Amino acid sequence: MADNNLHPVLRVVWAIAGGLLVAVGVALLVLPGPGLLLVFAGMVLLARAVPALHRHLEPVRFRAMQAAEESVSSKWRIAGSTLVGLGLIGAGVAWGLVPRLPFSGWSTGGSLIVSGVVLFVLLGWSHRRLQRLRAARQ
Repeated sequence: MADNNLHPVLRVVWAIAGGLLVAVGVALLVLPGPGLLLVFAGMVLLARAVPALHRHLEPVRFRAMQAAEESVSSKWRIAGSTLVGLGLIGAGVAWGLVPRLPFSGWSTGGSLIVSGVVLFVLLGWSHRRLQRLRAARQ
């Protein structure tokens, strides 16, 4: 929901948070999973900061929900997403524990672990949503 009367500082906060979510969502688009959901969430926040973007929300929402359904439409896609999530968490632990790796440390490892957890949360949400849709169609 666009708000033309936002305080300028709050507008900047919404824009930064939305921009970060869009960036993370775009990065997740190359992974098998619901990256468009994060793009949509970022667009919602950006639309609060920039009211002109509000008209672009519905097409992004439609495509994000469609992609969320597709990401859990088969056992192979769920298995691929699960392997990527486990790989991200495993890489995060490795980057946190092995000092010889480039950019090693818990800041890098933690961000990888958080990415894996976000992937699992979105995957679970998408799966529950698809199950509800299928139940409603029957």
